Amino acid sequence: MTAVIEPTGEVRENEELGARVQHTLHRHPAIGPASVLVVSVIVFSLINHRFLNATNLSLLIQQAAVLATLAIGQTMIILTAGIDLSVGAAAILAQMVIAQTAANNHVPGVLALILGVAVGALTGFINGFLVTRIKLPPFIVTLGTLTAITGATDLLNNGGEVTNLPPFIANLGSDSLLSGWLPYPVLIALVIAVVFGLILARTRFGVRTYAIGSNETGTRRSGIRVDRHLVLVYAISGFLAGIAGLMVTANFSSASSLAGANDELYAIAAVVIGGASIFGGRGTIFGTVIGTAILSVLTTGLVLANIAPFWQQVAIGGVVIAAVAVDRVRTKAGTD
Repeated sequence: MTAVIEPTGEVRENEELGARVQHTLHRHPAIGPASVLVVSVIVFSLINHRFLNATNLSLLIQQAAVLATLAIGQTMIILTAGIDLSVGAAAILAQMVIAQTAANNHVPGVLALILGVAVGALTGFINGFLVTRIKLPPFIVTLGTLTAITGATDLLNNGGEVTNLPPFIANLGSDSLLSGWLPYPVLIALVIAVVFGLILARTRFGVRTYAIGSNETGTRRSGIRVDRHLVLVYAISGFLAGIAGLMVTANFSSASSLAGANDELYAIAAVVIGGASIFGGRGTIFGTVIGTAILSVLTTGLVLANIAPFWQQVAIGGVVIAAVAVDRVRTKAGTD
């Protein structure tokens, strides 16, 4: 006869504590990333007192603004259980279109900016069309367009840099509000975060975006035009990539095929770190903003701590893996 061993009171308490933590993370997914952000700021402030000075914070915020803009578009796609590997390349293409048209063709600065953003939106539309009409996996489609867009960007100026931009574009990157504390690119990113946060939380578009990621088949059967919605989501991601390219061009008063390389990977990392599920159906713009802040704090803090660049990549990779592990814990809590 087999004896049944009852768990002790301490074991029961540990199990109950673990269950409570799981359910808390599931109900409030931003708690984990927000805690990591606070701890990171405290640690790097103690390591190097320059971390919290005005100059460093200004650079950190401007860097975060560009990445947040890309990551917000990536959030929309990941919520539908898709992925876009081409957003970084689309942002670089938008940079080059803006710079080439404004500098070499004497196009008015405002029109050059519109053309760059439109090119970004077009790349997203092409991705959405290929995913929905030809039924290709998003990973394969966007990997292919990443390569094609990168080649097209190099063709525009033979891989070189464009610097002779009109003052209007340079002023957009250097001018600011609140005595220099709120540069225009940061203001643009904040507006984008608020607008798309409200869209996802308060509109039918947001409900349908979450529904597609949670159960695409069921969403189709309910009468929602899933393909049209997905094309729009990818086009929005491309549009935001174009705006990110505009920000980079304004910040540096130039355009280069190397500026922003691999930003698509950082954008995906920001979304996952911010609490979104890579499998779709769960995530918020607020979480993505926190994830972006964590990445920006890490990259800046590690530089100030004199950590070699390759160790920075290791650290960021470790954070991404940890974020995915937390996502699995949340998912398990939600199914229990």
